Amino acid sequence: MDLRLGFFTLLALLQFFLILSSVEADNLSTRLLLTSNANTVGEKHSQDYCAMYDICGKRSDGKVVNCPYGSPALKPDDLLSSKIQSLCPTITGNVCCTEAQFDTLRTQVQQAIPFLVGCPACLRNFLNLFCELTCSPNQSLFINVTSVNNVDGNLTVGGIDYLIADAYGEGLYESCKEVKFGTMNSRALQFIGAGAQNFKDWFAFIGRKAAPGGLGSPYAITFRSNATESSGMKPMNVSTYSCGDISLGCSCGDCPSSSVCSVSSSTTTSKKDSCSVKVGTLVVKCVDLILAVLYIILICVFLGWGLYHRIRERNPTYRTKSVSNVISDGALYTRNREKDENLPMQIHMMEDARENRHEVRLSAVQGYMTNFYRKYGSYVARHPIVVLASSIAIVLLLCVGLIKFKVETRPEKLWVGPGSKAAQEKEFFDSHLAPFYRIEQLILATVPDNVNSTSPRIVSENNIKFLFEIQKKVDAIRANYSGSMVSLQDICMKPLDKDCATQSVLQYFKMDPKNFDDYGGVEHLNYCFEHYSSADQCMSAFKAPLDPSTVLGGFSGNDYSGASAFIVTYPVNNAVDKEGNGTRKAVAWEKTFVQLVKK
Repeated sequence: MDLRLGFFTLLALLQFFLILSSVEADNLSTRLLLTSNANTVGEKHSQDYCAMYDICGKRSDGKVVNCPYGSPALKPDDLLSSKIQSLCPTITGNVCCTEAQFDTLRTQVQQAIPFLVGCPACLRNFLNLFCELTCSPNQSLFINVTSVNNVDGNLTVGGIDYLIADAYGEGLYESCKEVKFGTMNSRALQFIGAGAQNFKDWFAFIGRKAAPGGLGSPYAITFRSNATESSGMKPMNVSTYSCGDISLGCSCGDCPSSSVCSVSSSTTTSKKDSCSVKVGTLVVKCVDLILAVLYIILICVFLGWGLYHRIRERNPTYRTKSVSNVISDGALYTRNREKDENLPMQIHMMEDARENRHEVRLSAVQGYMTNFYRKYGSYVARHPIVVLASSIAIVLLLCVGLIKFKVETRPEKLWVGPGSKAAQEKEFFDSHLAPFYRIEQLILATVPDNVNSTSPRIVSENNIKFLFEIQKKVDAIRANYSGSMVSLQDICMKPLDKDCATQSVLQYFKMDPKNFDDYGGVEHLNYCFEHYSSADQCMSAFKAPLDPSTVLGGFSGNDYSGASAFIVTYPVNNAVDKEGNGTRKAVAWEKTFVQLVKK
């Protein structure tokens, strides 16, 4: 009995040690992996070698996470190679990403493209940052896995060091710092960089590990600019494009430092420095003043000439005697209207008869027109019915074109010629990207005080709750289009997620009235007015910061709490084909929206 008891005790101890050794082995493998990634040199940090390859798991929010294992870079098949080239033209040959990794990369960067598409140079630099991180064949030279996580029994990347040269960071930031995001009427870095003032702040924002369900990287990224010589690593430093680059040029609004814009500004400056004359409070250019004086002189000369001839005609002393030449018997006689006694009698008789017959002489044109209109008048008087009927028939025939008459209300058609370069560029932009969105807007303002003529502040608890009620009615709008009901959610622009990019002060409460009291009411608004680009709780429902100057009106300086108007803007998707279903759905909803506002 004691022997069997001892045997079972020994067996239990053996199983315990086996389990303990298994746990220690797992922990040891994790520690060895971290140590290997942090300290190993040679092939771990060399060309054509990857620091992380393939996908080994998913987070709870569905974001995929890379494997922390190093491996040699592999040559992709032709299809994957063409895909990579379309997004990352700088990467050729072997790569450090699978097709699944590349598809994930393309999906993630698609969220940033609408913000940076206005400046191709900035967009190219931004894409290169993530292309090199994901697919570069020399990934291990500037990527080092610093921590791992266990996801569903698989080891995944938990954090990395990303070595980037300061020159690349500066080039990236300089090309993007002035890029505008037209939808929000503010800088793009307000949304994809939290208003970063330099490339280090931007990299710190990009490298933050995203919370479950949030936007951002699934693992922490620490950006560094140098590495120890013993590590064998060196910073990533691919070429950057200037926003003033001719091949990837940006507009002057997105790149004021461009040489083209500098020429324009210098021309403007020279024009401002040109000659000018100050007349009272009015500043007049010398050229304009000279032209005005010359115009006045010409007018005076013209009026003086007319006045001179009018006075001359009225004054008898200025009248000249009309002289006529008469030829008789081969001799030339000069005669005035008073009879000259020296002329032969037959000449007198001939002149008198001619003057009696033709007191008024008409030119050939005047005679022709007189005869024509006399005959035409006689014909109209004799045939009134025929004339009226033919006139009506001609008018109706000329009005046939009204069948296809259409009032043009689109500004781009009214002000831009159909064959112009601007029209061709806009057509190319609309067909390859997207046309400019449609805008629906509400402006609610307080009534000015009759005594002081000043408008009271609108930022109050009652007004915010009233605005929530209006928003509830707008969300409840259902427009009938071909038997289907269209709501704002069906047509609104959603740049980042599935939430509408509505520009409203209610975005500071995530468009949810329940959050008004939970967030602190009006005090939360005052806080967000100052920290709208940095505080996570002030982010809009569509995961982007909201500039208070775009949703408030009637304030001075930065005194947003003293605003007297709410401005609510609903960006609505537009379609390239003006007769497409997308546009017709929007038009149907807009009509219902206008009816609601009128009520």
